Amino acid sequence: MSDSPQNPGNARIAEIVKSNDVVLFMKGSPLFPQCGFSSKAIAILDHLGVAYGSIDVLQDQEVRQGIKAYSDWPTIPQLYVKGEFVGGSDIMMEMYEAGELQQLLAEAGVNAAG
Repeated sequence: MSDSPQNPGNARIAEIVKSNDVVLFMKGSPLFPQCGFSSKAIAILDHLGVAYGSIDVLQDQEVRQGIKAYSDWPTIPQLYVKGEFVGGSDIMMEMYEAGELQQLLAEAGVNAAG
């Protein structure tokens, strides 16, 4: 995860991740998700009442490829909480069902309604 001169996208992604308490890199937008996995991730966050930022990777190829290298995770969506990579929609669902996502958000000081 080094910010090398060869990959200026890493610095940009790091800034996005660090400047948002909760950020979801996704395909599409929260109002118009462009894949089922992104839709599921949005539904979980919305159900929890979490304020989050979103980045549409379809609008930026550098971010779309860069986020996969940044997290060493091959798929999108990707959720970050307080600068830490959490996972994709399947991991989010597993954590949500076990109460772990709510606990993670609470421990991170992120207000969640559910």
